[in-house]
Amino acid sequence: MSQLEFHSATEDTRQTWFVDVILPVPIPKMFTYRVPHELSDLVQIGCRVIVQFGSRKILTGVIGRMHQTPPEKYEAKYILEILDDEPVINKIQIGLFHWIADYYMCTLGEVLNIALPTGLKLSSESKVQLHPHFEYYESDLEFSDKEAIVLETLLKTNSLSYGEISKLLNLKSIYSIIKSLVYKETIIIFEEVKEKYKPKKENRIRLKPHWLGKNQLQKAFDELASKPKQEAILLHYLQHVPVFNEPELNQKGLIKSSFTSSDLSGSSLRTLIKHEIFEEFEVIVSRFDSYDNSLAEVNLTETQLKAKDEILTSFKEKDVTLLHGITGSGKTELYISLIQDALEGGSQILYLLPEIALTTQIVSRLRKIFGDKMGVYHSKFSDNERVEVWKGVLSGRYQFVVGVRSAIFLPFDNLGLIVVDEEHESSYKQYDPAPRYNARDVAMVMANQHHAKVLLGSATPSMESQYQAQQGKYGLVKLTTRFGEGQLPDFVVADMIRERNKKLSKGEFSSELVSSINQALENKEQVIIFQNRRGYSPYITCNECGWIPKCNSCAVSLTYHQYRKELRCHYCGYKEPLPSTCEACGATHLKTIGFGTEKLEEEISLLFPQARVQRMDLDTTRKKRSYDTIISDFEQGNIDILVGTQMVSKGLDFDNVNLVGIFDVDRMLHFPDFRSFERTFQLSTQVSGRAGRRNKKGKVVIQTRSIDQPILKQIIEHGYDKFYQNEIAERHAHHYPPFTRLIGVTVKNRDVKLASLTAIKLGNLIKEKLGTKRVLGPEEPIISKIRNEYLMELTIKLERSQVNLAKVKSILLETRLELMQEKELKTSKIIFDVDPY
Repeated sequence: MSQLEFHSATEDTRQTWFVDVILPVPIPKMFTYRVPHELSDLVQIGCRVIVQFGSRKILTGVIGRMHQTPPEKYEAKYILEILDDEPVINKIQIGLFHWIADYYMCTLGEVLNIALPTGLKLSSESKVQLHPHFEYYESDLEFSDKEAIVLETLLKTNSLSYGEISKLLNLKSIYSIIKSLVYKETIIIFEEVKEKYKPKKENRIRLKPHWLGKNQLQKAFDELASKPKQEAILLHYLQHVPVFNEPELNQKGLIKSSFTSSDLSGSSLRTLIKHEIFEEFEVIVSRFDSYDNSLAEVNLTETQLKAKDEILTSFKEKDVTLLHGITGSGKTELYISLIQDALEGGSQILYLLPEIALTTQIVSRLRKIFGDKMGVYHSKFSDNERVEVWKGVLSGRYQFVVGVRSAIFLPFDNLGLIVVDEEHESSYKQYDPAPRYNARDVAMVMANQHHAKVLLGSATPSMESQYQAQQGKYGLVKLTTRFGEGQLPDFVVADMIRERNKKLSKGEFSSELVSSINQALENKEQVIIFQNRRGYSPYITCNECGWIPKCNSCAVSLTYHQYRKELRCHYCGYKEPLPSTCEACGATHLKTIGFGTEKLEEEISLLFPQARVQRMDLDTTRKKRSYDTIISDFEQGNIDILVGTQMVSKGLDFDNVNLVGIFDVDRMLHFPDFRSFERTFQLSTQVSGRAGRRNKKGKVVIQTRSIDQPILKQIIEHGYDKFYQNEIAERHAHHYPPFTRLIGVTVKNRDVKLASLTAIKLGNLIKEKLGTKRVLGPEEPIISKIRNEYLMELTIKLERSQVNLAKVKSILLETRLELMQEKELKTSKIIFDVDPY
């Protein structure tokens, strides 16, 4: 047998592997690729790979399955590269991704796109290079001046990006030039793929090993005796790195930036490196500060210890336990104690919080106890910081993570406990883009996969969680007293109709609220004012003709933001300067209508000029450290009155807050949503909980025009049980959750008639298949146009029992596919939202 024949026979005996790759595209399947033989030993489920998708796209995907079966309907392309030595996603996560895609009616690619931190995805940038067969100086082709500049530059450099060409030619649009050069076969376009994550590096200085002995060091000092600046560098190093006593410390060296003080010479340091007394080296360091790693104990009260025992007993029989603890009852200390126990048992822990606003205070408390064992994961972190936490969980550096809803996607492999704090919060629900998941509900599926336990905590549990506890599916533990000497606040309801009729109010402020704020300021106490609407004013209007500025892309009025002197749409981000005259009639008298947090801040500053006022809403907390700064200033007493949206209602704990004002409870009460009463009760109770901590009895002033609303009495009396009984009876009577499942359907189209036609046809098809009683709509939503797309909505109500949910979802997906075959409706988008509220 010849050498060539032997080589061919060897090739034939090698196994050919195929991998199914999850790609970040909204197509409902994985894609099969062939593994080159040289990469066969490297492929693992959960590793990232670079693949070609279509004719030109280069994508990062994740291996979801390995097998030896080639695809039947297409020839598999080869994977181009494997990016990881070890998986970045584990098999448990891939199972979770499949569940999320199935339950929330989206694709695996959409789940991966949300789950994987941006820093672990690859970016591809279009570049051009000279065609290998093109010879510029021998060509007979004619080129424009700009084409010639591009070609001559490419002769000197290997490639150019679109951005570099644009800058080179000083043109915004270069596509006609690129198109012409491609047509003449002078250049080719390719995609350069780049890894986004960059580890943080630190330059350090250390002695060359040759100088570590005492005799050698003495020799170095002798050589530097006439060079005081260089000698000062060596002395500085030895003061911080005592190599005489601990020579092993030299390996780590000293950070280079420590040599930059005014009495040390940078040029002298460079000379010492050049003469090989010192050497400079680079190390990868964490982006996060280091903390003491020693675990501290928390001292629980008798009430808390009893609650902890009840939780542990409940966990023996139930996988999920609901902790119903009133505001200020010390739920966080209880969580800490349970987390410590789980860590000592060798398990991982995930502590979910609904919003970043909560993480600032709680993280600082937890850091003192858990130190570097704890990671923090939320959207205000940079891409690189999020990747570091991801990799920290993979490596075992972080056994315990505090995070917002996206933390459920972290690569845990040994979860023992998941704590979902403020479990009732709507912030756990993702609305756009897909997957439209609820992190609280996904956490329970995660726990089931890991054989872990879930603790749901809230002062105002959601109807669903309380119902499951009442039915015995969840365990239920109650904390009914405030921690330490804390007392629940007193409530006063200010009747705004009476205040106005008797001319007692000052603008939008009741006399009760004004006098209470004055009293708090006199007592050197702090105040929180809650208004669940940001901006200066909901809208402006012309005093003459009633014209109201509207968004060009959405069916909403523009919100006035005085700080920036602009009108802004809170749905699409469109903004325009404040007009000086009415666009309809030309009148100059434009007035603001309603109160947002910005206007509230201004009015309070005018009413109480002696007070230091600060606002906390989406507009003032866009920057990374904004939350930290505002909360820190408030804690330190640098702010007297904090005005905010529901951010201020979250479990923040301030010792000196003794007054809370709830500014416009009616707007929440009368919002057209079956959850409006539930959310009003929750938000009002939560924000009221900020008043009166430790040994002070706080006060809450609620302003309303609906003084006879029964729910106000329930809020005042802290009557959650009474509220729950009334609300659950209403839900049962009108067939709403928890007695039914809801699937929301949204139809979008840039043409209003096509949006309506699609929705009507879709509604009719679904009614034929599921029955008329199960389908509500279609109808226009409150906001009927967003980002130039007209909206129509349907709601599907499904009984909890005797309905095959998977079958219903399959029918809905098939119906959408069926409808999209109709040529005139192809431009419509049909979006499903499972458990939409």
